[in-house]
Amino acid sequence: MNKISYKEKHESCYYKMLLIRRFEEKAAQFYGMGKISGFCHLYIGQEAVVVGMLTVAKQSDKHVTSYRDHGHMLALGSDAGPIMAELMGKATGCSKGKGGSMHMFDPSNNFYGGHGIVGAQVSIGTGLAFAEKYLDTKGIAYVYYGDGAANQGQVYESFNMAKLWNLPVVYVIENNEYALGTSVSRATAMTDLYKRGESFGIPGIRVDGMDVLEMEKAAIKASTYVGEGRGPFIIEAKTYRYKGHSMSDPATYRTRAEVQDVMEKRDPINNFKKFVLEKGHVAQAKLDEIESSIKKIVAEAASFAEESPFPDPTDLYTDVE
Repeated sequence: MNKISYKEKHESCYYKMLLIRRFEEKAAQFYGMGKISGFCHLYIGQEAVVVGMLTVAKQSDKHVTSYRDHGHMLALGSDAGPIMAELMGKATGCSKGKGGSMHMFDPSNNFYGGHGIVGAQVSIGTGLAFAEKYLDTKGIAYVYYGDGAANQGQVYESFNMAKLWNLPVVYVIENNEYALGTSVSRATAMTDLYKRGESFGIPGIRVDGMDVLEMEKAAIKASTYVGEGRGPFIIEAKTYRYKGHSMSDPATYRTRAEVQDVMEKRDPINNFKKFVLEKGHVAQAKLDEIESSIKKIVAEAASFAEESPFPDPTDLYTDVE
């Protein structure tokens, strides 16, 4: 790979991770001001997972995740304005203000949710993979779920069918260590989550989910395996969320010192920034330009959302067929 391609790829990775971080920080601010209500699950700290995976995914591939979904939409290229508007329950939101933080949707970017039921997206994503194989469209379904959802029964029913029919699906476990609020070691008898598919004949690997380039390597391995028609593949991305499970979670089950240590030593954006500068892949001036452009995008998204109207009360009876 030549230096120009490194430059383009690394600029894109930095841009997407920083966009997610700054957007989520603004969402946290709005939540604290009472402009966002209900549940709001932020992706701060986990940015490298989806961004690394998307360095490999084709434009036609399908994507589905849990309720921690804003970052996935932004990485896929969805407009920040309708995402912020959806968080505020506005009519201009990507789900018309009816879904909020937990139920985003953008089929134009092959994003099929945002799902509030823990583990439900695994079955849905497996269905997307079935459609890809049945229609012979050569696509891959990327299914993201957390360490808590890894213990749900429908995950293993999905594994069985996915391997039985050798469906083109990559299961990405975003292991941020605490599920809703219980550490993996306290909730799970066998903590090697990437091995959960072995009894079904599904291979898996564990990777540093705080390193976007390590995520890219894992994505290449998984997509190559699946693309050869060999069936599903599991990636366990060891990552970490800086905020609570949701904005209403004080996260008293872990110490501030633990969180601070991860932020200082393993932050995916700061470490990647140091890497590209040291390697000379991206100049500081370009990184500053990216930061400036993202600041503008987030400010415009915030203004768009604040100025947008709430849905008309009669909309309560639409989209329910």
